[in-house]
Amino acid sequence: MVQPLNPEDLYRCCELDFFKFDTTENMSEFRGTIGQEKAMQAMDFGLSLESLGFNIFALGEVGTGKMRTIRALLSEKSLTEKVPPDWCYVYNFKDPDFPLAVSLEPGKGVLFQNDMNELIKVLRSEIPKAFESKEYEKQRGKRIEEFQQKQKELFSQLEEEAQSKGFAIRKAVSGLLIVPVKKTGEPLTEEEFAALEEKTRSKVEEMGKQLQEKLDDIVREVREAEKLVKEVLGGLEREIAIGAIGHFIEDLKRKYSFHGKITEYLNAVKEDILSHLEDFKPAEEQSPPLPFMKMPRQEVSFARYTVNVIVNNSECKGAPVVIESNPTYLNLFGRTEYKVQYGMATTDFTMIKAGSLHKANGGYLVINAMDLLKNIFSYDALKRSIKDRTIKMEDVWEQYRLVSTSGLKPEPISLDVKVILHGNPYLYYLLYNLDEEYREIFKVKADFDNRMDRTPENMEKYAAFVAACQKEEHLLPFDRTGVSKIVEYGSRLADHQQKLSTKFSYVADLVRESHYWAQKEGSPVVKAEHVVRAIDERVLRVNRIEERLREATIEDTLIVNTSGAKVGQVNGLAVLSMGDYSFGKPSRITARTFTGRAGVVNIERETKMSGKIHEKAIMIITSYLGGKYATQRPISLSASITFEQLYDMVEGDSATCAELYALLSSIAGVPLKQSFAVTGSMDQNGEVQPIGGVNQKIEGFFDLCKERGLNGEHGVIIPKRNVKHLMLREEVVNAVKEGRFLIYPIERMEEGLEVLTGMPAGTPQEDGSYPEGTINRLVMKRFEEISAALEKKKEQVLESALAGASRKEENGAGGNEMIRYLLRRVEELTAALESRKGEEA
Repeated sequence: MVQPLNPEDLYRCCELDFFKFDTTENMSEFRGTIGQEKAMQAMDFGLSLESLGFNIFALGEVGTGKMRTIRALLSEKSLTEKVPPDWCYVYNFKDPDFPLAVSLEPGKGVLFQNDMNELIKVLRSEIPKAFESKEYEKQRGKRIEEFQQKQKELFSQLEEEAQSKGFAIRKAVSGLLIVPVKKTGEPLTEEEFAALEEKTRSKVEEMGKQLQEKLDDIVREVREAEKLVKEVLGGLEREIAIGAIGHFIEDLKRKYSFHGKITEYLNAVKEDILSHLEDFKPAEEQSPPLPFMKMPRQEVSFARYTVNVIVNNSECKGAPVVIESNPTYLNLFGRTEYKVQYGMATTDFTMIKAGSLHKANGGYLVINAMDLLKNIFSYDALKRSIKDRTIKMEDVWEQYRLVSTSGLKPEPISLDVKVILHGNPYLYYLLYNLDEEYREIFKVKADFDNRMDRTPENMEKYAAFVAACQKEEHLLPFDRTGVSKIVEYGSRLADHQQKLSTKFSYVADLVRESHYWAQKEGSPVVKAEHVVRAIDERVLRVNRIEERLREATIEDTLIVNTSGAKVGQVNGLAVLSMGDYSFGKPSRITARTFTGRAGVVNIERETKMSGKIHEKAIMIITSYLGGKYATQRPISLSASITFEQLYDMVEGDSATCAELYALLSSIAGVPLKQSFAVTGSMDQNGEVQPIGGVNQKIEGFFDLCKERGLNGEHGVIIPKRNVKHLMLREEVVNAVKEGRFLIYPIERMEEGLEVLTGMPAGTPQEDGSYPEGTINRLVMKRFEEISAALEKKKEQVLESALAGASRKEENGAGGNEMIRYLLRRVEELTAALESRKGEEA
């Protein structure tokens, strides 16, 4: 018969002699990542490979140190890489809606910006000064005087000729006109002109026409001369302006001669300055339309000559590392800001702001995958940028507006960045299986494990981690007993005696909480009792639901028997998870059997409260019964199994053994001890398989039995393959040590059945039968009784049919043919009934 476990099997202690230090104050700090060698190799591979698409997805459970590891690796690696260039936007003089992007060596962007700002200062001071100089006024006056002299000469000659012929030049609304005059110099009136002789009048008209044509020619000539003068004056202004600021621009062109785009931009700046010289001249103050209204002076903007440095890497040491905590589209790809004046929103290239991709360009960008997916447009736009290797700043809402608005469309910037996403495993596999583009972009998987081997080396690292936490946060030092308890807690988190949890955020929280309780007691160091109290207090803060359920069980509101024996009833164990806390909950499993051919009916399945895995477990039980007891003859059975007082879904196969025990107990009529609870999965051959949450399940039943009083008869039956997962509370271990609580490990289903019934299960003899006094013998006997009852029922149906047929024959209703028909019909109905019951089972 199977033997209960020893106390040493229930908990793996950390020996105090293993550690050589007195307190963690004497330990050297550990720098690095613990227990993530595989993930570290993947990270190093992904960060070192520069090919397209080898971006990284770091996946792992919360608390496994993903971000800590990523920060440490990137901070170290980025220092060995070159600093990426600065990026600027400048005005596009050919198309102002499309600002030009310019890249410069690190730190040169700000220098270029300062140079252009100095140029603007020079323009605003030197050009107005040049236009106010005596030399400019002299040259300008000379050219205007020459034009006026020529104009005067042309009009003087024509005026003399006109006077000699009796005409004069007069101004009219339509321009200059030739009109005939009297000797007194007054123009002829229409009546006086009409009173002239026709011959004289014709001569005057002809002469006036000739003079008017000469006047028109002179006017045209003057206008052409005026245009020429304007061009000459414009050329003079250009010469003066070039003389004033030309050498400054030439100096800039020589300074940035290595950059063709900047040289071309400076040429465009020069041409724009010369085309807008009026902006640099002193503006005359205009009189207000009303005496009491003073109009604000309109300042000329020279913003188009400035440089907008969106990325400045002058102070960057190595490649940039950007961790984007809020990956909205605008935060990733930048934005164009607006300012509102007089109710109108305006913008220009100086209001372009960089996003995280701009800042991380040439380096590394770290984003939380869940945050990225929650922000509209961000994920698709990021994939597009990585594939195209460009950062394109767009108005993503433009396609959703009823009316399209014009805005800036900055020139795209070339992109060279390594993107690291981090998130949980579910999100990784979801993206990998549903998004084909994702597979081509994030080819490196860095999988952070949630546990590691409990080797001496890793235990030393655990102690070093505790020391690092203690020194970084100025906590009380831990002695060897305190560190040992932390190591044991790591095994409990991992649910394995040979493993340690790598969820160091939970371990760090325990270190802080232990420090609090030690400090509260006035202890100079943190000891084992402080760590134990921290664990107990943490449970106390979150176990309200567990206490309420246990209270309802003790009050018999939820019925769970922990004493006596009952037929067809056994205590099963389940784990309830509240998210922040998991605990074991015992519940009754009952089975009823009776004569019939319906098979094993799962009541939860019939009420749609059973999951697929639980349904599979019921089918395994049916298969086991057939393989065990129907090797020589078919068996017939109608049975029902259910979890009593269960009002939610049932899922999982950890109750397979318990359900089979209840079923066999009901078939054989043998009572099961209610002082035991059972957990364990099972295959078709009766081999017991391991389950999850074994510690919580044992402790859940133990707490209930403790409340009702432990008497040495209480215990739990678990799979033997789960023994290595046991890291039970000290209270449970002590109860086992004192013989007040029992834990039986089983490899086969029959071993647990013997513990629950106190009877041997029995092995088949040579003829296939089982020995007397065994459970299997009682089960086979019950099956034979059910089969016999069914055969008797069938015979009764046939006899009844024959009797009815005889009566029909006596009444002349068909003779032998009627008898044959009735026999055939009975056989058909019997077969149909058996088939229907088989389908229901």
